[in-house]
Amino acid sequence: MKVYLTSLGCRLNEAELQTWSHDFMESGIATTNELSDANLIVINTCAVTGEAARKSRQAIRRIHRQNAKAKLIVTGCYASLEKQEAESILGVDLIVSNQDKKRLPERAKELLEWKSMPFAATEPYDSSLFSRTRERAFIKVQDGCRYRCTYCIVTIARGDEQSRSIDEIVNEIAQLGKNGVQEVVITGVHVGGYGSDFGSSLYDLTLALLRRTTIPRIRFASVEPWDLPNNFFALFEDKRLMPHMHLPIQSGSDKILKKMSRRCKTFTFLELLKRARRVIPEFNITSDIIVGFPTETEEDFQDSLSIVEQAEFGHVHTFSYSKREGTKAAGLAGQIDESIKKQRSKKLHAQALKAKVNVLNKMIGKTELILWEGQGKRLSNGKLRFFGYTPNYHKVQIDINGSIKLTNKIISSKLISVSDNNCLVAEIRSEILLKLNNLNIQELC
Repeated sequence: MKVYLTSLGCRLNEAELQTWSHDFMESGIATTNELSDANLIVINTCAVTGEAARKSRQAIRRIHRQNAKAKLIVTGCYASLEKQEAESILGVDLIVSNQDKKRLPERAKELLEWKSMPFAATEPYDSSLFSRTRERAFIKVQDGCRYRCTYCIVTIARGDEQSRSIDEIVNEIAQLGKNGVQEVVITGVHVGGYGSDFGSSLYDLTLALLRRTTIPRIRFASVEPWDLPNNFFALFEDKRLMPHMHLPIQSGSDKILKKMSRRCKTFTFLELLKRARRVIPEFNITSDIIVGFPTETEEDFQDSLSIVEQAEFGHVHTFSYSKREGTKAAGLAGQIDESIKKQRSKKLHAQALKAKVNVLNKMIGKTELILWEGQGKRLSNGKLRFFGYTPNYHKVQIDINGSIKLTNKIISSKLISVSDNNCLVAEIRSEILLKLNNLNIQELC
């Protein structure tokens, strides 16, 4: 019996796949990367925008066509918000709402009438799904959000905040470490709200992870900037906490931020970045910005361009506002014409790329500990190309002679240039490579 797991949308959806993979394996149901091999398919859908909901519908139909014999379970935000529509799509056998996700493997076994363990089951976490990203794992620490940003449908789809216990998270990360994972990413719908339902906090969780686990690298996914206390960045003095955070600002205009019901102003956001960079000057901040939100004027848009320059973002996800029924923003007056959104998106993307290149150029000449990933791609010149990430989450590439394997290794590497595709290029000292691979010096020249 095999299950194929796939998701659309956020990292939280991916983290949930990893959890289900573990649960299925413990029940004797193996995961597979081959859709045609699956007896069961689970699709974790997204509905953050109308376009995301459309892509979720497309994915359900396409996957059913490719394997019509398998049982098909649909879950996630689209399935929760549009249950009747999702149920009516050809091939769907079961809808599992976000509120019932913890029981998804159990309900899947009921659907399959799966009652017994096989003769030989593989070890927990040892799955084909997990091995594709063996260097890094996403850890879901909470679900739901108590805030109601006017453009966001996800908070409605996910429901109230529910946090996992610190002990449970510590134990999961300890198990991942035993299985060779080098880095974990803390994720959730409202990560900064962790522990609000039982009197704890993200600060408490982070402190516990630093004290009670030995995983080499800990990162955060998206965190709302207003959730971070003044002393939070002092935690980054521990080098196991990677100096990068994704802090979504959404607009550079205080007027638009107020209409979005965002709890942050541009001045306080920029002050937050200064606090982070006082601890670590190269602290990398990435962000989200929406263009074309209702009533956005040219002046408001210029404010967004300005904050990209001032903040020195390492990367910006640019979104054109998409009207989503069920949100407060969908009923606002002053909806922006699509052609204007497109023009502004193009300008913002160019500004963000300029900021990114400036940040990357400042990294040249530095030596960083890079976590190298994947099996390496063989190039036409015979070299192997590996990709990895700096501690502050800039993508790096390196071309290596021979058959040297850097997979899942954290190696001191010098950053020497920026490639045409805006990726840092690194080199590794020959004596380090020799030690790693026990090769002759001629093979490295």
